[in-house]
Amino acid sequence: MRFGFSEACLAHDPGGRHPESPGRLLAVRHGLARRHGVEYVTAAPASVRAVEAVHDADYVDSLRTFCEQGGGQWDPDTVAVQATWPASLASAGQAIWAAEAALERPPGRETPFAIGRPPGHHAVVDDAMGFCFMNNVAIAAQAVIDAGAAARVAIFDWDVHHGNGTQALFYDRGDVLYASIHEDGLYPGTGAVEEVGTGPGRGATVNVPLPPGAGDPAYRDAVDDLIDPTIAGFDPDLLLVSAGFDAHREDPISRQHVTTEGFGMLTARVRALADRADAALGFVLEGGYHLDKLADGVGMVHEVFDGRDPVVTDQATSDAVTARLATCRTLHGLGRA
Repeated sequence: MRFGFSEACLAHDPGGRHPESPGRLLAVRHGLARRHGVEYVTAAPASVRAVEAVHDADYVDSLRTFCEQGGGQWDPDTVAVQATWPASLASAGQAIWAAEAALERPPGRETPFAIGRPPGHHAVVDDAMGFCFMNNVAIAAQAVIDAGAAARVAIFDWDVHHGNGTQALFYDRGDVLYASIHEDGLYPGTGAVEEVGTGPGRGATVNVPLPPGAGDPAYRDAVDDLIDPTIAGFDPDLLLVSAGFDAHREDPISRQHVTTEGFGMLTARVRALADRADAALGFVLEGGYHLDKLADGVGMVHEVFDGRDPVVTDQATSDAVTARLATCRTLHGLGRA
């Protein structure tokens, strides 16, 4: 794979005890150093104009001023320093690069993956939250739509937390589909099954909140029964994956049980879906707070594109997961896959 990376993203440091630390990217880089065929690209930072195509201009100006004045506690979870402003622009710029590079239809082994930070999927139109300042994947989707490079973009978010910001930004639009598998009841408390979009966007939001303790079988069935048919029916020009790795069974801030092989399974299914839908495919890093397992997860995505065939469990899902998926299918008019 080709990985978007910028040294500027390491300078955003919210403090030694904060889980969203520069060590996340250092761990990923260290893990990838042991693997074959890794290429790095440093893209230009996002322009303020590209950011303001998604975020309110007053918020963007306030964020820049806040950072330039030394930063501080934006909210109880979200901490900025002076370097957060350039790091956020760099992270958003890497996401734009991933979207644009994907649309060039590179060979599979050159599929782009933006490994910027801070992450983005919690950032709403006029506020930062949940470690996120700029909604990287939304900025990327809007950039290629505005450039006329794509008419329809699908975003699949497998981070353990619901991407409330990404959902809200496109909730009433029919040209961007947002689909999320996340842990029910976890921060930020959004992403209910009944949240399906409104107006032209009705049906273009798909939420699969899984109960705590869900693992590879639940994620497998959620993709096969819901995510795959919904995205395929949407017929996107581009599929972007908000790739968080905090659903891993060893992650310290979630209760899900996805394995590293499970992330490989998700990757293989997403790649097959994009191929069938004739959609360009790119990845944008979100969460993941166990450093070794984050590195292993990103490395697994790379290895799948480098030819690895991941293990797919044949274990059945729990009754609770089966019932939740049935509710989701009914709301979206899908028969059993």
